[in-house]
Amino acid sequence: MAEIIRMPRLSDTMEEGNIIAWLKKVGDTIATGDILAEVETDKATMDLESFFEGTLLYIGQQEGIVPVDGIIAIIGKEGEDIEALLQEAEQAGDSLSKSEEESESGSKEAEENQATTPPASSQESAPEPTSDNTDDRIKASPLAKSMAKENNLNLSHIKGSGQGGRIIKQDIEKALEEGSAISSIAGSSTMVLQSGENVEIPVSQMRKVIAKRLGESKFTAPHFYLTIDINMDRAMEARETIKALGQYRISYNDIVIKATALALKRHPMVNASWHGDKIVQHGDVHMGVAVAVPDGLLVPVIRHADQKPMHVINEEVREKAGRAKEKRLTPEEMSGNTFTISNLGMFGIEEF
Repeated sequence: MAEIIRMPRLSDTMEEGNIIAWLKKVGDTIATGDILAEVETDKATMDLESFFEGTLLYIGQQEGIVPVDGIIAIIGKEGEDIEALLQEAEQAGDSLSKSEEESESGSKEAEENQATTPPASSQESAPEPTSDNTDDRIKASPLAKSMAKENNLNLSHIKGSGQGGRIIKQDIEKALEEGSAISSIAGSSTMVLQSGENVEIPVSQMRKVIAKRLGESKFTAPHFYLTIDINMDRAMEARETIKALGQYRISYNDIVIKATALALKRHPMVNASWHGDKIVQHGDVHMGVAVAVPDGLLVPVIRHADQKPMHVINEEVREKAGRAKEKRLTPEEMSGNTFTISNLGMFGIEEF
């Protein structure tokens, strides 16, 4: 019997997922554990794994937004009729996995072609751009667009190796290695708008959730701010001594993480969380470290930071920060922190 694949809830705050790319196509044989597609959540880009085996009979949407529990694919026996299954799901009020951008083609066309041809998004049906100012119309994954923007790359100068010529992460990395496509759009971030001109900037799933959570935090909990100056002379001397030994790399951020973690262990009322009608003190010190990414901030967690030497903290922060920028952190690696550090000192910011 055919099985419906629905958009899973891949993080505790996820309400919808953004299908970036399918790694399988209709007609492919699927084994349990195969990766079907890449899905962007509000926190990371994750692999969608199949828990069924059979033939991929239907893809509801090649790319775009699908709500949690929305139908995205069907796996069953080759040649199996899935019309009744889709109709039953529709009658039950389930999504047929068509985003608003793809609705103009109508659900009727999708149902007529569901067994052979998945509905094409308006982005894919658009003609290939011919000028340097049409990046929004170029077929590229959200991650590729984000990486291109961060590195000032012109997408129209990059050849895509994905399905249908789609630009994917590997194409951006190749362009960076070869030094190609470096930007004729370098000045776009400092573009001066004319009087009366407005520019709309679409936001990612991550930014939507960041805005929502920050609003909830700001208006549902009392805020107070404490500032103190600390003499870091001895910390600077210690860092230079460690550096001179040539064995480990230690940053000021690592020192701050370690010192804060030790202080939290000594003062458990600070290493605590408010839960509406109670305060929970945490026996473990798990430090969240804010990492800037093109779409906002991600917070990988360094667990048991009070027990780890600084060079281990350094290695873990660098490794997780790298994967954070590629949106490859798992939800588990971004949850459970008992305290969070965000550092803007490298920009000369004294207080924020």
